[in-house]
Amino acid sequence: MFLRGEIGLDQAGGTSARSTDRATSAAGTPAAPVTAIDRLRARFPDFELVPDLGSDIGSRVWLRGVATCAGLLTFVALLSPGIEPVYGAVTPVVSDASLDEVRSLSISPLGLGATTGMRLGATARVAPLTDTPERPIIELAATLAQGTAFERVLTRSGVGSDDAERAAALVANAVSLGEIAPGTRLNLTLGRRAAKTEPRPLEKLAFRARFDLALELKRAATGLALNEIPIAIDRTPLRIRGTVGSSLYRSARAAGAPAKAVEAYIRSLATRVPIGRVGSDDEFDIIIEQARAETGEVQLGKLLFAGLDQGKREIQLVRWEQNGRTEWFDAKGVGERRGLMNRPVPGRVTSGFGYRRHPVLGYQRLHKGLDLAAPHGTPIRAADDGVVAMAGWNGGYGKFVKLSHGGGMATGYGHMSRIAVSAGERVRAGEVIGYVGSTGLSTGPHLHYELWKNGGAVNPSSVSFSTVLQLGGEELRRFKAQLNRLMAVPAAGTTASRATAASKVTASVQDPAARPRG
Repeated sequence: MFLRGEIGLDQAGGTSARSTDRATSAAGTPAAPVTAIDRLRARFPDFELVPDLGSDIGSRVWLRGVATCAGLLTFVALLSPGIEPVYGAVTPVVSDASLDEVRSLSISPLGLGATTGMRLGATARVAPLTDTPERPIIELAATLAQGTAFERVLTRSGVGSDDAERAAALVANAVSLGEIAPGTRLNLTLGRRAAKTEPRPLEKLAFRARFDLALELKRAATGLALNEIPIAIDRTPLRIRGTVGSSLYRSARAAGAPAKAVEAYIRSLATRVPIGRVGSDDEFDIIIEQARAETGEVQLGKLLFAGLDQGKREIQLVRWEQNGRTEWFDAKGVGERRGLMNRPVPGRVTSGFGYRRHPVLGYQRLHKGLDLAAPHGTPIRAADDGVVAMAGWNGGYGKFVKLSHGGGMATGYGHMSRIAVSAGERVRAGEVIGYVGSTGLSTGPHLHYELWKNGGAVNPSSVSFSTVLQLGGEELRRFKAQLNRLMAVPAAGTTASRATAASKVTASVQDPAARPRG
C-alpha cells in the first residue's frame, strides 16, 4: 500500500530515503528520466492518474478521482450480460391435450395398482357412459371368523339370503357347521344378475370343511348341488431320534421335533429321571401324532412316546388314556408315583387321630380321622383323583362322601352341609366335592377327614402315602400292543419311513368320484 506524504508516495510504516536517493544524484541534482512514465511525471509533477480518495477530500484532484472511479464502474456495468436466475430443474410446459397421456406414463398409476403401458387421454370423440357395465362373474374369497355364522359370511360376501340359506343347509348335511374351524377360507363365484338391485346368484362355493374332507357347491339346472371330496390321510406317527449333545431341547428341536412336543417330552421324562442326569451321549426317542394329507398338508398332534437310551438304562414311556385322564406308563405298565393331597380344606386340627372322649356321646372312643376347623360353607376338595364310592347320609358322620383312589387307598369326608357329587362319578384332585357343615354327631362346623389303606384307618398327618398305577388284564394287553405298534414306526428321514408313508397314502386313497347332493 502507498500513502501520500509531504514528500510524495511512500510505503506505509516505511521510510522515504530510498526513493529520495533514486530521484537525486549524489550531487543533489535531479536524475534524467529514463522511461515514458518518468518523463510524464517530470512534465506533470502534480498529476496523479489514480489519486488517493482518502486524502484532500473535496479538492479538485479528489473530485477528478471520484469521476474516474464512477466512469470505470459505469463501463463495467455496460459490459455486464445481465443477472439471470439459476434453476435447479426446469419444468417443461405440457399442453392440456397431452397432460392425461403424460400422467398415464408416470409412476403414479403404478403406485395405485395400474399396469405398464401407454394410456391415451380422452379426446372429444369420447362420450361418457350413462351406466357402467358389470362383470359377468365375480370370484372372491371370504374367511370364516371366530363366532360368525356360516350363513352370515355368505351374505356379507354378496350372496342372496335364499342362496346362503340353501348353501348352509347343504353343508350341514355333510358336516356340522360348528366343526368348521375359524379362519377357513371360502372361495366363492358369483354369477350374472338381472338387475343391479338384486343380489348375485351363487354359482360355486369351495372350501376345506375338515382336514380329511373338502366340499364344493355348484349350481346345476335344479339349483345348488353339493359334492363331497374325501382327502386321503396317512396317520403314521412321526418318530424322531438323535443324540442329546450339549442341550436336549436344542438337539430335539434341530432334529425336527416341534416345540410343544419337546416340552411335553421333557416333562414326562422328568417323572422318571432327573434332567440333570441326562448325558450328552444319551439318545432320545420321540414319537408324535401325525396326519399327512394327500394334498401335502401336515398336522402334528400329541406326544405318544418318550424314550431315552442311557446305555445301561433305557426309559420307555407311553401315553395312555385311563378313565378320562392322561397317564404315562413304562414298558411294564407301571405308572407314575404320585403323592396324596395334604388336606382337603385349609384350617387347624381341632381333634387328632386316636382315642378321645367323644364330645357328644361322652365316652372314650377311637377317633379314626382328623377334625379340621373351617367356616360353614367352605368348599371341600378331593385329596386325589378317584371315584365316588359313596355320597349321602352315613349315621353319625352326617352327610358323607367316600372316594376310592385305587391301589387300596380311600378317603372319607364327613359332617358336610351339602354334597356336590354323586356315587359313581369320577373326580380329579382339587375338585370340589362338598361344603363344610355340622350334620350328624357334631358340635360345630368342621370337616371330619379319614384316610384308609387296604380298608384300615390310618393317621393322615403321620403317614406319607404315594400311589403307583399298575395296568393289568385286558388293559395291559392293549397297552403292550400299542407299545409294539409304536416301536415298529421307523425314524423320520430313513428310507423305510418314506416307503411306509408312500404306501399308506396309496392304500388310503378313496374313490375320487364326487357324491352329489341336491
